[in-house]
Amino acid sequence: MVNENRAHKPRTQAAHRSRRWFLNKALLAGGVSAVAVMGGYVATTADAEEAGSADATASATPSGPPPGGGFGQTIAYDDFVGVTTDGTVLGDLYAVHSTGVSTVPVVRAARAFLDALTDAQKAATLFDVDSDQWLDWTNVDSNDRDGVALRDLTGKQYALGMKLLRASLSARGLRQADSIRKLNQFLGEYEGDTSKALNEDAYWFTVMGTPSATEAWGFQFEGHHLVINYFVLGDQVVMTPTFMGSEPTKITYEEKDYHLFREETVAGLALLRSLDETQLAQALSTAQKSGTDLVAGAGQDNAVIPYAGVKGSALNRGQRRLLLDLAEVYVGYQDEGHARVRLREIEWHLDDTYFHWIGEHEDDSAFYYRVHSPVVLIEYDAESPLGYHESDASSSASPSASAAESASASAGPGGPGGPQGTPTQQHIHTIVRTPNGNDYGVDLLKLHRETDH
Repeated sequence: MVNENRAHKPRTQAAHRSRRWFLNKALLAGGVSAVAVMGGYVATTADAEEAGSADATASATPSGPPPGGGFGQTIAYDDFVGVTTDGTVLGDLYAVHSTGVSTVPVVRAARAFLDALTDAQKAATLFDVDSDQWLDWTNVDSNDRDGVALRDLTGKQYALGMKLLRASLSARGLRQADSIRKLNQFLGEYEGDTSKALNEDAYWFTVMGTPSATEAWGFQFEGHHLVINYFVLGDQVVMTPTFMGSEPTKITYEEKDYHLFREETVAGLALLRSLDETQLAQALSTAQKSGTDLVAGAGQDNAVIPYAGVKGSALNRGQRRLLLDLAEVYVGYQDEGHARVRLREIEWHLDDTYFHWIGEHEDDSAFYYRVHSPVVLIEYDAESPLGYHESDASSSASPSASAAESASASAGPGGPGGPQGTPTQQHIHTIVRTPNGNDYGVDLLKLHRETDH
């Protein structure tokens, strides 16, 4: 299968990277200066002319400043290094091998989905396996994305897209993804505009390579607060980077109770509370929790993040179990067989795994934690509110406040939104990465090509 627009992609991707960088910058500025709501886009008045071109690509309430600590910018696939602790990639961590866990279900599901697309949809959806498209993702509520959106699919195509997700994720993972999309719909109704990125079907599929039982390929599922990168080589799977978040996280909507990231919250607290005084002194940061502390989000594919916190080798057996249980909460979102493979990989490096914490540690505290080893990076960050404000509506209320009212409430120095704001468990971002070069399966693809598997 060939992408008929392939010749135009390099320029298109560069333009998208530029627009996304500007969008992230404008969203951050929107939290600390006067904002104007025009055509569903929050922009500073000084940037109004430039932002005008993005009116159709973002909703009234941004998902926040660019995750990753700063203005992250998408890099080219060929420039990818991966997350490291000092800029140097550790070698011999990954290998092409058989896991004994079949990928046939996901291969068949991907083929069926692609076969159901029209030629025009395929042209927009298909990319090379080593395309820049892998790295060109964002969790902000933007419509500036490649691929085919759920909202543009027929009933049959939609069902086949969901079947692809079902084959790739565990039952818990699919439930989490569905809940994130559903609360994105809630936020759109709460803000008074579901026509753009704040709805449950503003999520895009792209496919890199050709679905195969032997050759490398993968897909990306991308939208507000939910980005899944899924690389496949034989029976090996790399499901990172995976970004999951929500605002709000705890709500009753359409007569159903939602409480997203409860397991992540409870498991993190359980490990921290198991530490003795000496271990706690190592784990706790002296930094104050800010409105956003995530450091490895979108645009941070080559981030340098030194180890921090208490080391796995300093933990007793029970604490090491709690550390592994915490990792399992995140790893367990992918299909069960490959989740077990991934967890064994993490366990092999448990002595060299660090647990780092910023903030208080009461049940309802807003905090940040990080699990970091040579083969896994997990971040959890309770952030300041940007779209949903409990002061405007109770946690069980139906959507109410207007977009303009909420945007105004988020504006101004020290306001509730952005890095200057007060964090809350009602707005949580998480990310999982594979450090030292194997996000997007990059290292596996290199090894595969070098050894001609």
